Amino acid sequence: MLLPQMLQLALTLGGVFVLAYMFAKLEIHIEGDGGWAENLPTWRVEEHWLLDIFWGGRAMTGYHAWAFPFIAVFFHFPLFFSGQWSLPLEARVLASIMVFWIVEDFLWFILNPAYGWKRFHRDHISWHKNWMAGAPVEYWIFAAVSALLFWYSYGA
Repeated sequence: MLLPQMLQLALTLGGVFVLAYMFAKLEIHIEGDGGWAENLPTWRVEEHWLLDIFWGGRAMTGYHAWAFPFIAVFFHFPLFFSGQWSLPLEARVLASIMVFWIVEDFLWFILNPAYGWKRFHRDHISWHKNWMAGAPVEYWIFAAVSALLFWYSYGA
């Protein structure tokens, strides 16, 4: 990777981290100690076989039904605004979204007074059902896939 590409990647990741921090703080103020919209006045589908496949066994809530596409559209907005689209740019956007959700979710726990470092553990976080090496398995999957997407987006 060339120096300008490395700088662009660093700026992209820096921007993603800032956005993730801000959204985590917003969600902490919205959800409080009730993660995964536990105490919010929203609809919930607790069990369905499709949730096991696509949602990691977590409930689908009205809150998340709007939050996830909002973030996806937000990250795609520069492509809409500029009128440019390509597979490498789409790969970069998708990689950024994945990094955003890893960082945002992690920061939600670490910055949330009801959790913090000591409670970032499967015993205290019921909605992350599958863990590996001290973190939800989705963190590892998204990290690997986003690395591949960034690699493709800068090498294509």
